[in-house]
Amino acid sequence: MLFEGVAESLLTPPLNALRLTLHPRGLAPRIRNLREWRGHLLERTLRHIALHRSERLRALYEEVAAYPVPEDTVGRPEEPSAPVAYFALPMVIEHEGRTLSFVSSISTFNTPLDVTVAELAVETLLPADPATAACVRSWL
Repeated sequence: MLFEGVAESLLTPPLNALRLTLHPRGLAPRIRNLREWRGHLLERTLRHIALHRSERLRALYEEVAAYPVPEDTVGRPEEPSAPVAYFALPMVIEHEGRTLSFVSSISTFNTPLDVTVAELAVETLLPADPATAACVRSWL
C-alpha cells in the first residue's frame, strides 16, 4: 500500500531500504521532510561503514548519496539538518492525500552465535501519531 507508485525495479528482490527510500522513483518524492530524513539515513550509513569497513556498503552509500535531491533542499543533501525536537526523527510521507508519520526502530542480536546473525538488523517503521496508527490499522 505505501509502495504504490514506486518503480517496480526498486521492489524486486533483493529489496534495499536505502534505495527504496531515497531513489527519485521510490518514496523520496513523497517524503515531506526528505532533507532531514535523507541526512539521517546517510549519516547512519556512514557510521556503519566506519564500524564494518564494508566496501559494498561504501558503494551503496556513494550510489544513494548521488541521487538527485529536490531543489527546495537547502545546503548539501548529505548533511543532517539542525537538531530537531523529537526523541526520534520521524519520516513524514504523503500517501493517498494523507500525511503519515513514522519512527524507525532497529533491532539487533546482542549475543549472536553465528556471524551471519551478528550482521542482521531488522528495521521497523512504527506509527508516530494516532492518525498514522489508524491508517495503518485500516490496511490490515
